[in-house]
Amino acid sequence: MTLLHQKLPAVKNIKILLVDDDPVILTLMTSILRKNGYQFDSANDGLEAIKKMAQDTFSIVITDINMPRMNGMELLKHILEFFPQTAVIVTTGFSREYSYMDVIKAGAIDYMTKPFDTDELLAKLHRVIREQTMVEQLEKMSISDGLTALYNRRYFDLKLLEEIHRSTRHNYRIFLAFIDIDNFKGFNDEYGHQAGDKVLQALGSIMLNCARRGGDWAFRYGGDEFAMLITETSEEQALMICERINSSYRDKKFGSTSLSFGLGEFKRHSELDWYEDMHLFLKKTDDAMYKAKNGGKNKIVIAD
Repeated sequence: MTLLHQKLPAVKNIKILLVDDDPVILTLMTSILRKNGYQFDSANDGLEAIKKMAQDTFSIVITDINMPRMNGMELLKHILEFFPQTAVIVTTGFSREYSYMDVIKAGAIDYMTKPFDTDELLAKLHRVIREQTMVEQLEKMSISDGLTALYNRRYFDLKLLEEIHRSTRHNYRIFLAFIDIDNFKGFNDEYGHQAGDKVLQALGSIMLNCARRGGDWAFRYGGDEFAMLITETSEEQALMICERINSSYRDKKFGSTSLSFGLGEFKRHSELDWYEDMHLFLKKTDDAMYKAKNGGKNKIVIAD
């Protein structure tokens, strides 16, 4: 099944903000959305809409153009600047004032003239949701490893820099574990690449099961090397996560394979720029992993 032909996501995952100063129009749109199972909220003008968007997350905004205090075009400009992932559908009862092309060039994803009916509104919503879903899936594919379903090396490079910035800003500890599968080449040679793929997939699944939701990030770094970012934690807890991964992997009994871990903590060096500091962090963690491999394998070494 292609991306273009997948079902729409459950409407419970979609939240819509309706913005209009006409209570009759708001009543009509809320009735349509409620009957079709959408979550929604409403605002009477652009300023009220901005306040609600600061407090909640909306996938789609449907806004009138002509409103007091802040009109729909000004609201559209604000959304494009501060909420670029939110799609905007513009409605107006004065079709001569703004054309379809005026609104689309300004950044709206679609345009409706009043009066509109239920079928038109739902058709436009369904199109927007399909497009958003396709973009999300393509973005996910671009940062994911197809074999293990972990994040890939490309996303690792982006996420690592982001997380070391955040840890420094909020003053919490962050650790990186590099994990290498010992004797993997020999396993592949003996059992074949399909069996090797099952080993990689199993380790990916173990890492996901051991990661703390919202706190840890698991990656396939390349080949038979994996990585996990462990945030807002202590060295003891980071070590426990590595031990849990190692124990779960040993239970799988994949021939003579085992895991070697290097575990490093990021510490900011103000005399270095961020990229230099990040590469120092990577090197010391990688060195620790190779100490584990050269020191007998199947062990965890904490970086100096």
